[in-house]
Order: sequence, then C-alpha cells, then structure tokens
Amino acid sequence: MLEKEDSVKHFLELIKKSRRGKLKIYIGMSAGVGKTYRMLQEAHALLRGEIDVCIGYVETHKRAETEALVAGLPLIARKNIFYRGKEIDEMDLQAILNRHPEIVVVDELAHTNAEGSKNTKRWQDVFDLLEAGISVISAVNIQHLESINEEVEQITGIQITERIPDKILQIADEIVNIDLTADELVTRLKEGKIYDKTKIESALGNFFQADKILQLRELALKEVVHQVERKIQTEIPKSIKLRPERFMACISSNAETAGVVIRKTARLASYYRSPWIVLYVQSDAESLDRIKLDKQRHLINHFKLATELGAEVIKIKSNQITQTIINTATEKEITTICIGKPHLNIFQVILRTAIFNQLLRNLASQEIDLVILS
Repeated sequence: MLEKEDSVKHFLELIKKSRRGKLKIYIGMSAGVGKTYRMLQEAHALLRGEIDVCIGYVETHKRAETEALVAGLPLIARKNIFYRGKEIDEMDLQAILNRHPEIVVVDELAHTNAEGSKNTKRWQDVFDLLEAGISVISAVNIQHLESINEEVEQITGIQITERIPDKILQIADEIVNIDLTADELVTRLKEGKIYDKTKIESALGNFFQADKILQLRELALKEVVHQVERKIQTEIPKSIKLRPERFMACISSNAETAGVVIRKTARLASYYRSPWIVLYVQSDAESLDRIKLDKQRHLINHFKLATELGAEVIKIKSNQITQTIINTATEKEITTICIGKPHLNIFQVILRTAIFNQLLRNLASQEIDLVILS
C-alpha cells in the first residue's frame, strides 16, 4: 500500500513540476552592463511572436535608451505602499497572479520588499509566480549572490545587504551573462548611460575602478560557467555529452620517472584547464618494509610535489595494479591516463605483455586515452 502511495505522490510531483513556470536570469558584473535593456529587447521579441508577455516590474534608472524600450510593452500597474511617512511603488504580486500572463519580466531580483508585502524579498515573489505556472525573466548583479558575499565585500569595500540565495540560480532554467570589458563599462558611465551626471565622479572613485570591475567580471563569468556545468551534469545523458578532460598520472616508487610524469601531467591539465589526480598503487612488493628509505623519501616528495601542482593524490594498497588503475579511472571519470616510459629489459617486457594488453583493452573499451611520457 505504501509503495502505491509513493508512486502516486511521485506522479503528482512530476505533473506539478511540468506546470511550473520557467525561470531565465540575466546576470552581470555591475549595474549598467545592459541586463534590463536585454530583458526588454527579449520581451519585444516575444510579443512579436504573439506570446503573452507583461512587465511586472522594471527599473529604468531614467536611462533614455532603456525607457524607450518600455514603450509598447503591456504593463501590470505597481501598487502604492505608504512606508515611513512616504509613498513608494512596489511590484503588485497579486495583480500579476490574477492577470496570469504566460511570461512576466521582473527586474531587481535582490530587492527587499517594503513592510506589509506578502514576501520579504522579491526572489520569494518570483518563487510564487513560478509555482503558479508563470514563467519569469529576471536580472541580478553578481555581487548580490549570498555565497560570495564576503569575497565581494573584500573587492569593493562595500557591504552588500540585499542578497539572493544560491538556490535561485540553481533552479533557473537559463542563465545568461551580460558581459562588457572594464573600459566599455567606464565609457558608458562617463557618457551618462548608467547614472546621473552628478554621480559619475563619485562612482569612478569608488565602485567603477578597473581592478574592481575586472574581479567582479571574473566572478560573474565563473558563476555562469559553474551553473552551465551543473546543468550539463544533471540534464545531459552520459552517453551523448562530451566528457570534460580529466587526467590521471600513475606513479611508482621509481624516482627517475615519477617526478617527470607528475610535472608533464600537470602541464597537460593546465593546458586543458582540467582537474587531475596522481594515483599510487602500493603492492606488497612496494610495502614500506620492502623498499629502501631513499625511495620512501622520494615518494613523499613526489606526493608533496603533486599537491603543490594542484593534483588530488590517491594512494591505494592492492596487488591488482591494472584493475585498480581501471577502477579508479572509471570512478573519477578520467579521460587520459599518463604513465612513465617503463625501464624494463626485454625479458620483463615479454613477461608483462599480457598485463599491459589487458590494460589497453580495458581502457579502449571505456574510451580512455593512454599517454606514455618519455
């Protein structure tokens, strides 16, 4: 009976998920890069395609080119709230829910709502819209992301109080980075396209400095890459997606080859900007009571070198060396295994050919490359 109830619950959850609205977020390194402008451009394109799209809330900051794009788009009127003796405009969540457009544009995702609103934060309003089956196009600056709050404060010297939880980006169906160079952004500021001319000098002396912009730009780019990689991992079947390069250096206690293999694998991983590991399989023949002290010291130094060069070091005790290499490569989703050129005489080569062939066959079946480094 319980299994039946679980099955029904799972099916209802699938139906609910399919009815949930889609979320698209434009993210940028700073105010003024053009997030709102791009959202409005998209809204016009959707409208021309006879999609029911409305503006729930847009902040133009009195930028002429942005205000020009608001014209012609259906607007859902804001609500007036009296707060601390003055009247302020807020997004009318209930009016949007009642109107129930197919897609709604909601700017300033990190905004804090006035007291008396249903939700404390605008991102919570967006959640309500999505649950009601309304798709949302929104925008946010990278400095508002909760997990990098301290890092942003170190870069800018400003404490960001309005923040969004990382889960907002994680549930987003699409994330688009709006990118400009530091020079382009500063030029826009000087031309009065971001703030009123009375604020330009102050902005140039504080937030809009090239070094700060560059660091924020890096954070924005990294975050978007991270979210795209996460989406690939969760949504694309392993059978059809391109595997990212992952290298594994296999070393022994041989002092001559281990250091070379580690350094050359580090260079390859650096070139492909990929994670990599160093694997040492300790057989009974290489147990600490059987190898000389100088070899033990070399091993320790090699582990230290690998760590310094950014590798994950894995040490496994096993006499099944070939199988251990294959198992580790499979578990870690390795694409390329690097080994040193074996220093063997002709009789050892003959004796070990079967083992080597077994390794090659297994690697070929899993599409793992083998690189023998000189």
